[in-house]
Amino acid sequence: MSLIVGLIIVLGAMLTGYLMEGGSIGPLLQIAEFIIIGGAAFGAVIIGNGFVGVQKVLTGIQTMLKPREFNQSKYLEQLEMLYAIFDLARREGVLVLEQHTDNPANSEIFKRFPGISENPRTISFICDSLRMIVVGGVADTEIAKLMDDDLDIMDEEAMIPSTILSTVGDSLPGYGIVAAVLGIVITMQAIGGPPETIGHKVAAALVGTFLGVLLAYGVANPMAKNLENQAREQDIYLRVIRYALDAFAHGYAAKNCIEIARRHIPPRFRPSFDDMDKLLSAKGTSATG
Repeated sequence: MSLIVGLIIVLGAMLTGYLMEGGSIGPLLQIAEFIIIGGAAFGAVIIGNGFVGVQKVLTGIQTMLKPREFNQSKYLEQLEMLYAIFDLARREGVLVLEQHTDNPANSEIFKRFPGISENPRTISFICDSLRMIVVGGVADTEIAKLMDDDLDIMDEEAMIPSTILSTVGDSLPGYGIVAAVLGIVITMQAIGGPPETIGHKVAAALVGTFLGVLLAYGVANPMAKNLENQAREQDIYLRVIRYALDAFAHGYAAKNCIEIARRHIPPRFRPSFDDMDKLLSAKGTSATG
């Protein structure tokens, strides 16, 4: 939704100011300029990233059309699930977690938290990390390093769409200049003709520069920043889980593991300890018990 609203504001402000100065829409509708700039940008993405890169960008744009995924409720659900896992291990032994990590789709714990179990990346990270803890034989420091490496790899992949769009945004002004130069070439061929014709061709050429700059700084680069922020939010969310699992691997009590995780939640989303405890108590898993 923010993508649509933002684009309306950008285009609306630009067109409103243009019309207030006496401009008309007609001269801006230069389809050839759109083809030159858009086609060049599309081709460059394919050259640099293949069709897989195009697909990643389109998938990323689709996520921008949905509500932002992370909020306080999302983190509360996360803490509640982690406490359920740690509390179960405390009561029945860590080996009981093996049945949940080996078959998360049928895990009664994960089924209680669809917001987490329906996210393949999150559930895979939790199960893979817990499996290392359950199996044993690996030093706690090595488990922590392995989780960090795993998160770094996932973050690098999540950043691909934003990196592609950012590169496109940086290139669009150049493509606009190319379109303008081609327009000037056409204009020079019309020298000696009616002044109205020459003026029309010069205006069409300038529209190419205008489109390149507008699409770069008003569309592509802001969209790249949006995708970057999404990737960062996902990384922060997973790292909260990482700190909880690391504390669990060191043998900390469930209550302490949850508190460590809570303190790594961004302040704008971080629930107070009292709010968290009330939630867990209502679910029959008190963090203070």
